[in-house]
Amino acid sequence: MAARSGAALPPQSDGDLVRDGVCSLFIAQKLGVSQPTCGEHLRWLSQAGLVRSVKIKQWVFYRRDESRIAEVKEVLSGEW
Repeated sequence: MAARSGAALPPQSDGDLVRDGVCSLFIAQKLGVSQPTCGEHLRWLSQAGLVRSVKIKQWVFYRRDESRIAEVKEVLSGEW
């Protein structure tokens, strides 16, 4: 599994890492998959509400939706 630290990601010229998230290109490179493959999976995660996306210029940035992830975790753990 890839490291969770953002330190291993290259600097982004557009988009704030905390506010906007990580560029999909960098996520694909980090995971070692093609950009279209990564983009498709990120779209599914976005539709599920687990990540949020924002388009800045020609790039799409993704970040985790921590509150939604916590809700799903609670449902899956049977604490509802």
